[in-house]
Parts: sequence; C-alpha cells; structure tokens
Amino acid sequence: MTEVLARISARRPWVTVGVWVLLVVLGLGLSGTFLGSATTTDFRLAGRYESERAATLLEEKLRGPEKLAEIVIVQSESLTVDHAAFRTKVEAVHEAIMALGPGTISGGIDDRPLSHYYQVVDAGPLISQEDLAQLLPLLVSVDQGTALLHYTLSGTSQEATSNVEDVIHVVEEANEADDFLVLIGGDASTAYENNELAEQDLQQGERFGVPVALLVLLVLFGAVVATLLPLGLAAVAIIIALAAVAVIGQQFQLVFFVTLMVVMLGLAVGIDYSLLIVSRFKEEMRHGLSTRDAVAKTGGTAGRTVLFSGATVVLALVGLLIVPASFYQSLALGAILVVIASLAATLTLLPAVLALLGPKIDMLTIPFLTRFSLKGADTSQGGFWDKITLIVTKRPVISLLIVGVPMIALSYFYLEMRTGLNDVNTFPDKAETKKAFLLMEEKFAFGAVGPAGFLSPAEIVVSGSIDDPQVMAAIERVRQSLAEDTTFTLPPQPPIVNDAGDLALLTLPFPGKSTSPEAADDMKRLREEHIKPAFDGVPAEVYVGGLTAEVADFYGIVRVYTPIVFVFVLGLSFLILMMVFRSIVIPIKAIIMNLLSVGATYGLLVLVFQKGIGADLFGFQHADVIDAWLPLFLFTILFGLSMDYHVFLLSRIRERYDETQDNTEAVAYGLRSTAGLITGAALIMVVVFGAFASGETVVNQLMGFGLAIAVLLDATLVRSVLVPASMEVLGKGNWYLPPFLRWLPDLRVEAPEEHSPAA
Repeated sequence: MTEVLARISARRPWVTVGVWVLLVVLGLGLSGTFLGSATTTDFRLAGRYESERAATLLEEKLRGPEKLAEIVIVQSESLTVDHAAFRTKVEAVHEAIMALGPGTISGGIDDRPLSHYYQVVDAGPLISQEDLAQLLPLLVSVDQGTALLHYTLSGTSQEATSNVEDVIHVVEEANEADDFLVLIGGDASTAYENNELAEQDLQQGERFGVPVALLVLLVLFGAVVATLLPLGLAAVAIIIALAAVAVIGQQFQLVFFVTLMVVMLGLAVGIDYSLLIVSRFKEEMRHGLSTRDAVAKTGGTAGRTVLFSGATVVLALVGLLIVPASFYQSLALGAILVVIASLAATLTLLPAVLALLGPKIDMLTIPFLTRFSLKGADTSQGGFWDKITLIVTKRPVISLLIVGVPMIALSYFYLEMRTGLNDVNTFPDKAETKKAFLLMEEKFAFGAVGPAGFLSPAEIVVSGSIDDPQVMAAIERVRQSLAEDTTFTLPPQPPIVNDAGDLALLTLPFPGKSTSPEAADDMKRLREEHIKPAFDGVPAEVYVGGLTAEVADFYGIVRVYTPIVFVFVLGLSFLILMMVFRSIVIPIKAIIMNLLSVGATYGLLVLVFQKGIGADLFGFQHADVIDAWLPLFLFTILFGLSMDYHVFLLSRIRERYDETQDNTEAVAYGLRSTAGLITGAALIMVVVFGAFASGETVVNQLMGFGLAIAVLLDATLVRSVLVPASMEVLGKGNWYLPPFLRWLPDLRVEAPEEHSPAA
C-alpha cells in the first residue's frame, strides 16, 4: 500500500502538492476561526463519578452553569483600612471593575452587591452581628493593611476565563498608579495565567527546538534542501492536526493542553518520519535508481516502516482514550491526530516533493558537514557502531549487567514517587496569581482552610424531598458531625434549597490545598465517615462536588485505569510484535526493555524534581509532587515512540538473519545500518522535548524532561547495548515461535533488500 501511494504521488506530484496546499490553507482558516473556542480549562470526568453528578444537579436544579469567584487584593505597607486614602483606592478599583458591566461581573459575595469592606461598614445595622463576624475576616487582614474585594464572574467557566482578562487589565492599571499593591487571584485568573504561561513555554520551545533540530538535520544530511523538508512536513502535520482539533472541539471541548501536545509531538514525529524517508530516498538514488523508482522503492521499504511505527504509536495512545477523564482523552486525541497527519503527509506529500526534486535533494551541500552525514550499511562497516557491537557481543553478560543494573536501580526510585497535582504555588515567581495566593495566605487568618478552601469549597448536594423530616435530620447530623471533627475547622454554611424543594446545597470551606493528596484523603473521610452514615436509610441521594471532590475522583480514576491501560498497551504490543517477527522471545524482550526505559525515566523524575538532584543544573523547579496524570501519559507516549526504533532495528536484524542464519553478523549488520538514523532521529526528539522542558512551568518541565530522557535512554543504552547483548546471549532462541502459533500471519515490516551486501 505504501509503495502504491508513493507511485501515485510521484506520478502526479503537482496535483498532490496542490491538494496539500489547499488543505494547509483550509487548516489555517479553521484554526484561526475555531481553535480558541475548541479548548477549555475545565477538566471533566465521566458522568458516573460523584463530583460530576453533583455539578450536573447544581446546574440543572439550582444555579445553572457554575460561576467562578475572583478576589482582588489591595495592600498598603503604610496605611490601614481606617485611612481615607485606603478607602479611596479600594472604591476606585471597585468602580473600575464594576464598570466592565454585567457581561463580565455578576455581583459580589454569593452574588450579593456587597464586594468589599467599606460596603459592609456602610450597610451598618442591615447586617446582623453574626453575619458581620463571618464577613470581616474575609474582607480585611488581621493587621488591617490588606483588603479583599470579592466578585463573581458572569457566564460559564469558559466564558469567565476569557472575560477575566478585562479584570486583569483593570488590576494591572491600578497596580501601577501609586504605592498600593493590587493583585488578583481566583479560578478564572489562575486558568488564564496558566494559559499564558503555557503559550510562552510553547513559543520558547519552538524558538529553541526548531533551530537546534535544523542544525542536527544539517549534520545528518549535509545539504540545506534535504534539511528543510522534514521541518516543512512537520509544520504541515501540525497545521492539519490543529485544524482537526478546532473542528472536533466544537462538539467535544478539549483541554487546552491539547495544542501543546500537537505542536510538541508533531515536531518530533514529523521530523522523525520524514528523516527516515529522505535518508532512504538518498540511499536509493546512490544505488542508481531513477527518481520515480527511488520514490517507489522508498515507499515500499521505509514507507512501510513509517506506517507501522505510526500505527504503533496510535494504538498505544488509544489506551488513553478509555480513561474516563477529559484531560487524558484530549491529550490522546491531539497526539493521535498529529501522528495520523504526519503519516498522511509522509506517505503522500513527501514522495511528491521528492519526485519533483530528484537529485536536487542534495542542493546547497555544505562540504565540511558531509563527512558526518548518514551512511549506508555497506559504507559504515568497521565504523563506530561496528566497534560498539563487537565489544557488546564479545562480553554480552557483562554488558547486560553494566547497563541493566543501573537502570533497574533508577527504576527503584519510582517507588518513592509522590503523585498529586501541581497548582498555582508552582507557577513562576513572576506570576501575579501566585503572588496573590501567597499574600492571602500570609495576611489572612484562614487557618487550616486557606484561600483555596473559600474560593473552591466542597459542595454537598442533597437530592430528594428536602422538607422530609428524615432528610432534614440527616442534614443536621452532617453539620453536627463536621462541627465535632477538628479536621474541618469551619462548619458548612446553612443549606440553600431550590424553589422546587427537591435539592439542597451545603457549602463547606475545605481544609488544605485543594489539589493535594491530603485533601483527597480528607474528601474520602467526608464522604465515608460523615455523609454516608448520616444519610444511611434516608430517602435522598447525596453527592459531594467542588474542586477537591473532582481531584479525589481523578486520583481514583488514575489508580483504577493505570493497570488497565498497561495491560491493554502491553498485550496489544505483544501480539503485534509476535506477528511481525514470528517469535515470542522478541516481543517479551521488547516489552521488558521498554518497561526498563520507562522505569528509569520515572526514577529520574523523582531524583531530579522531588529530590532536587541536578535540578539547578537544568534550571528546573522543585516539585513536591509529580502530577498524577504524568506517569500513565508518559508510559503510552514512550512505549509507542520507543517501539518505533525497536521495530526498525529488529526488522533489519531479522532480514539479515533470514539471509545468513548468522545471529552475530545479523546483529552487527542491523545495528550499523540503523544506528546513525536512529541516533539522529532520537537526538531530534530529545532536542524538541528538551526545548519544551526549558519552559517556566513545572508541568512542562516534567513532561518535556520525561519524554527527552526516556527517548535518550532508549535510543542509546537500550538499542546499542541491551538489544545486541541480549540477542547474542539467546542466539537462535531469539526467533523461537511455538508450533501451535505458526499459523499467525507474517507481518514483517521491511521488504527484502535488493542492494544488501549479501545479495
């Protein structure tokens, strides 16, 4: 199929290029128009989870779409709220914010008009002493030098995250006017700033990664024209994938991280796949084939490898789609789309361009770089990789121990991994929302609850006949039980009942950081030790929602689905590799080695980010926790990418072994014929992923470093030492297939070589 695609594309190259130009123009238009509305900062879980049920009931029966709260801080180092200048400043900030209109701001605390301290003071006897005692600690700091202004943003959470930009501009202008410090903090402003930081990291990754990848390609090809092709193809794949994201996102909103995923992985695999095609095309041209024949031969050999490699990555990512969380599904969908786009461009657009270029692929050759460019198997005999293979195969057991034992030791630190979710506290120090939360924690007597506990409280939703004496008694039992629990320092607010009388909401300021594992444990206690006993046998359904409940449910999803995804990906990979190589030994070894790479990567994440070893050297932040979504995400991505190299190397070894029946010589041939290409492709991936790890947000640092180090380990230590050493130890046993499985189809990747030395 790949050879047919290559022949068709080469026969009508201008038609093929024209179709892709139209697709790119259409893709740019779709992305520019719809991409902004296709992504969201909301992380949603499947509807069967408790936090989602609570959110759905509140939206349908009480308040409509959830509205986000924001806090604006006004602080003076020299003045207190008793000074007239302080009041003037607060009222000026408030008037500027309210002037934004109801499309942005819908009210003050709990949608009431009272937003700041002076409004409460002026209200005087209209407010009871009990309400006043509850309000004042939320409005003025203990030292009277900091005031909080409370607002509720209009619209859905997605609309609020967009509209909060206007509020941020007001705050920034007020902050520059005089000696007062004015900051903003809340769910919408935090999400907005997180988007901005992610965009900055994305741009920085592109600024650093693309030039360095260009330099690596120049070294590999030694010619400018051949170098620009992979970058151009990667750009085309990214544009098409982002357009698909924009369209799909109109029906199923995707988490905003999807764009980062598309760009990062698109650069990596787009360059990787085209590197394989271009290098093979140049090799076939050197063998004397005509341009069209070289394109067709490349499609039938390297094209098959690319198709299988891309399919392997996609199948691994499908495992993430079964996880019932929008974050995983968005990342998986973005990655799948850009891999498919890269495959389509590599198998059609690239052959058409190669057919047009022909020998001009080597135009603008840089003479002093050609000595480092990729060599074929016949010209690399006796070179560096031959020497490495000779050393490894001469002492295979020692080689296995020298490399395998340290990687196992690194994997041990995975057991010390502390997972959680990094929040605003891990933003760069320059982030305004981080400054706001730190200032609130410092100046206000929130106690164990903290500012996040007020902005994102737990929401206890009772669905049933609220007038029923049993239900009312159960609600009171919950309130009494929580009042006696020292973990929950503040009691839940009095219940709010909807007009129909069939739903009640109890708001509970929640202790600790909303996204921490400790808060998730407290949420489990709330559900199982307070709510469940109180409502046992009562004719009502009770669900706990809010941010901490969502996080606790997400942790539960990760625990349940991680082994399921592992089994799915490993089992599918085993079956595919067994059919490709007609051996049960090869897939078992491949799985063990890939798991070893992933385990060592997990261990390095713990050592660098949690223990701080080498973090300063790379400019990384310290992270108290590794984001809970990351290990499973890394596993699927890395398993797919590393399988690329494994299949490419082993297919050459198997092909040579079938010709010679000499295991040692086949390993040496396979390694020297693929090592340069694998190393070059891996180096480009390391550069691209490392570029994104150079960003300021700890999430991108964790993800970029994890991907880069895993690819580096896999393409060097695993491919150059563990694979040849293990194959030397097992000898002909590598190719053992039990008789009862010999009916399996032969799906080998590489077509037979016509230009091999043996032929």
